[in-house]
Amino acid sequence: METRVYQPAEDSGLLASAVLERGRGRLLEVGTGSGWVAARAAREADDVSEVVASDLSPHACRAARERAREGPDADEAGRTPTTAFEVVRGSLVEPFAAETFDTVAFNPPYLPTDPDNEWDDWMERALSGGESGRELVDPFLDTVARVLTADGLVLLLVSSLTGYDEVLSYAANCGFDHEVVVEESYPFETLTVVGLTPKNN
Repeated sequence: METRVYQPAEDSGLLASAVLERGRGRLLEVGTGSGWVAARAAREADDVSEVVASDLSPHACRAARERAREGPDADEAGRTPTTAFEVVRGSLVEPFAAETFDTVAFNPPYLPTDPDNEWDDWMERALSGGESGRELVDPFLDTVARVLTADGLVLLLVSSLTGYDEVLSYAANCGFDHEVVVEESYPFETLTVVGLTPKNN
């Protein structure tokens, strides 16, 4: 059901613009949701050679696979000889081999959530970042370097609701330098896509 899958919003557009500007080589989008960002990368990013999208939600994976089959070459049944990108179900970067991707993009669930609330359906999981808003950001930063190539780049969307300085401090402790790729301010938050590169590069 569509209501079980996060649909494109301002944060999606911001991540997509960063991917189109900076994405290159083999690209992984973690937490792809509807697959909207992955589809834009596959079809519009000149320097991206291949796109893989992942999500833990089976509903998101189904929606992303449907989106991957859309396009001008689709037949009446919506099939194409090849899909625009591959979809893999899994948690963060766990399913992938080491040094596999030149770019990894992630728009994490980041809304701080009262621990007394039960966020137990797939749509809620797509939004909730736990009590700090960083429940998935920190484990992502702990593990993403494993799947990056030697000169790889991480494009991570960070909300001011999550604690911008806290995220960057954690990223630094995980061995990353950062730069601001794109940023937009809204009435209740500022969204920033940071580019993270391993400090030894």
